[in-house]
Amino acid sequence: MEIRVLGPVEVWTDGRLVDAGATRQRAVLAALAVDVGRPVRAESLMDRVWGDTSPPRARHNLHVYLARIRRVLADAGAPEALVRRSGGYLLDVPPATVDGPHFDALRQRADVLADDDPQRVELLRRALALWRGEPLAGLPGEWAARIRQDWHRRHTDTAVLWARSLLRRGEPEAVIDPLTRLADDHPLDEPVAAALVHALAAAGRGAQALAYYARVRDRLADALGTDPSAELRQLHQAILRGEITVPAAPAEPGPPPGTAGPVARPDPSRPVPAQLPSDVRGFAGRRAELVRLDALRAAADVRPGAVPVALLSGPAGVGKTALAVHWAHRVEGHFPDGQLYANLEGYSHSGVVRSADQVLRGFLAALGVAPRELPVDPQEQTALYRSLLAGRRMLVLLDNARDAAQVRPLLPGSARCLVLVTSRDRLTGLVATEGAEPLVLDLLSAEDARALLHARIGARAEAERPAVGELVRLCDRLPLALVVVAARAVVRPQLTLAELGAELRTGGGLDGLDAGEDASSVRTAFSWSYRLLTEPAARLFRLVGGSTDVPVGTAAGASLAGAERRDVRALFAELADAHLMIERGPDRYGMHDLLRVFAAELSGEQDRAGDRAEARARLFDHYLHSAHGAAVLLHPHWDPVALPPPAAGVRPEKVADHDEAAAWFAREREVLIALVERCAASGFDRHAWQLAWSLTSFLDRQGGWHDQLAVQRTALVAARRSGDAAGQAHAHRSLARAQARLGRLDEALGQLQRALDLFRALDDLANQGHTCLDLAEVADREGRRVEVVENAEAALGLYRAAGHRYGQAMALNAIGWYRAQLGEHDAAVEACQQGLALLREFDDRHGQAATWDTLGYAQHRAGRPAEAVAAYRHALALYREFRDRYYEADTLGHLAEALVDAGDPGEATRNWQAALDILDGLGHPDAERVRRRLTDAEET
Repeated sequence: MEIRVLGPVEVWTDGRLVDAGATRQRAVLAALAVDVGRPVRAESLMDRVWGDTSPPRARHNLHVYLARIRRVLADAGAPEALVRRSGGYLLDVPPATVDGPHFDALRQRADVLADDDPQRVELLRRALALWRGEPLAGLPGEWAARIRQDWHRRHTDTAVLWARSLLRRGEPEAVIDPLTRLADDHPLDEPVAAALVHALAAAGRGAQALAYYARVRDRLADALGTDPSAELRQLHQAILRGEITVPAAPAEPGPPPGTAGPVARPDPSRPVPAQLPSDVRGFAGRRAELVRLDALRAAADVRPGAVPVALLSGPAGVGKTALAVHWAHRVEGHFPDGQLYANLEGYSHSGVVRSADQVLRGFLAALGVAPRELPVDPQEQTALYRSLLAGRRMLVLLDNARDAAQVRPLLPGSARCLVLVTSRDRLTGLVATEGAEPLVLDLLSAEDARALLHARIGARAEAERPAVGELVRLCDRLPLALVVVAARAVVRPQLTLAELGAELRTGGGLDGLDAGEDASSVRTAFSWSYRLLTEPAARLFRLVGGSTDVPVGTAAGASLAGAERRDVRALFAELADAHLMIERGPDRYGMHDLLRVFAAELSGEQDRAGDRAEARARLFDHYLHSAHGAAVLLHPHWDPVALPPPAAGVRPEKVADHDEAAAWFAREREVLIALVERCAASGFDRHAWQLAWSLTSFLDRQGGWHDQLAVQRTALVAARRSGDAAGQAHAHRSLARAQARLGRLDEALGQLQRALDLFRALDDLANQGHTCLDLAEVADREGRRVEVVENAEAALGLYRAAGHRYGQAMALNAIGWYRAQLGEHDAAVEACQQGLALLREFDDRHGQAATWDTLGYAQHRAGRPAEAVAAYRHALALYREFRDRYYEADTLGHLAEALVDAGDPGEATRNWQAALDILDGLGHPDAERVRRRLTDAEET
């Protein structure tokens, strides 16, 4: 048995990964493992796992986790490994069983040997080979962070000792690549830098050594204001004097580090997000604010402490975002590890504020965290986010915040980062508690306002300086109003600026400009631009602003307006030219918050209430019918929910096949998720739950289970409010699938029972069958083998009663898999063969692939490896046809196992290598398991 903590916390036995449980359970195991052979008091365990945030029943929870850990260890062949002693709980296994203590023991044995002793090199190499990435990966809390930091230091020290030992033995080339990766991770670690400079010079790469020394020197000066260490300076001088030569290699060189050497990981080792929006064209003014922001950054570099936070506040339209983005671009070179950006939508027209959890998931994705690796608990997500930013120099720009509570979970813990927040609110709580530096923006000075117009308008502004001054006065120096006026000047070059000013001054109904918080602050400029639109463009502007706050494309705009797409495309172009809409991407148009308020105001004044309601219904119908059609193509053989016909004038988007459907969902994902909530908030309850249903398959396949939870909860509320039993049943079932994927099996079980009760009340046999298959999956994951088969058999009976032949095929495939796991191989083979016959009727080649794979598994376990090889090859050909890369790799691994037993180890090795190549390309965690199996095969 092995217990691994130098990476994700895992338990292995005989090459098999044993499920170590949920995050808190793994934290308890880690808390015991780091002190293997020594008792740990219950209070210490609770402190390590929960810290100051212990729940009221922490001791009870601890005992539950300890009982589950005993079962895990028993499954791994060590039923007596966890014992209760008077001093606490003891993990009673040899220290070498746990990779962390084993690492320390190897290092201690190496420390007593001479630097160039071959045994020392080997011991250090073996210690480094135990390292698998981030120690205690995914575990939250201060204790885990402290242990993680300590192990990082020990790992770095050990890697440097290993490199120096090989340098003494005359093997500089063997250490250059590992040291380079280590230096990338620790750019200010001077012992690492010294070892790399020495290795480069000793390998005859003097120019590279000098260049790298210069980069380190500049980096230390910029970041710390210090010179290189004495060791680095002496190395530099020795290189310049030619005193470092290439030593002769020993007669028997030490073993190379291989892929398991220090800090081995894929390159690039960490993503470098670059999420800043484009810099602002024609930015002018704000010199004092720019100086203050520069001073804050410089002070943080010289006197690091808490994470520095700058808060830009001020009225709507005053240019907070423009200043933040412009300054961020000016200083991005000071943040080499990347820049994160999010619009928090604190003052969106809908009133729906973007949650910190949603933003956090986006940041974690940008930092390289796959959906399946996301912790379930939002606090654990925050802890992971802060762990990933620890020690990195990153800029985080949080735009348009509603309140301090929205910002706090997004603050890094590292003082090497800097956070820039914009808000219409002063966020005094953030200033008082987090020590944010407040910068309150006022209107531009007259000089800066003129400079902005000169930058935007060009030479005409220089030629008509008095008219520019009048425009500045009429716009009251409000940046957003100035930008709108400048845009109108650019698109109407036939008019002088004086004539434009006269139109603005005398255009009836204009209320003047002010810098207040309400929508009237730029009404004059917007009204003036709006009046110059063609009537169709003006109507589209009103309808978009009055109906939605999500970006829309041409197709959705056409349904909203009940117009032809080619006409709407031209209207969007007209609106974008007038800066009354913003082109946020290819065929994607949105509005600034104030523009949306203005448009909605106009719609309320000029459009009949019935027309506005019909337009919104057409928009919701457009997205519902478009998503429903795409969902059916993603899963053509299941049972789509029935939709009433779309309203007149709605033209849903059509996709031709599975690939186009997946691409459409990927493009519209954020819009669709937002619209579920918008539909529910607007009283369109049926649209809300049916749109959520349409998203289910896509989000499930993409690993978007957190988003799935959010939309299905909204769907459930909407369905309950309208008394729609079918909607409630579907929402319960979809919620359960997401909860199961996230490991929340108890919650999933409750949701599935409620779904099953509702489907029974509706006499919906097919969906009862679907739900029973889901219950079988949950029971399988909880190890309740008898219930697994009972539920799968129940599903088969329901499908047969409903005449649902495709469902029968899926149930037979599941029965085959579950019976094979129970050792009932003949019954499993029979079920799979029946399922294949049904799937051929539907030409469901993807379903056939899964069933062939199950059939191969059953045949292999029945001692018929040659038949299993043939079945796996059928599955493999079909998965390749669908370009399903993960399941292709999964089946390659199964095929390799069968080939070994069929007496063809060479072909097995080739299949494992092919599987490993795919999984490495996908960045999937299964790659490590396949890599170990491949290594074992090559050594036998």
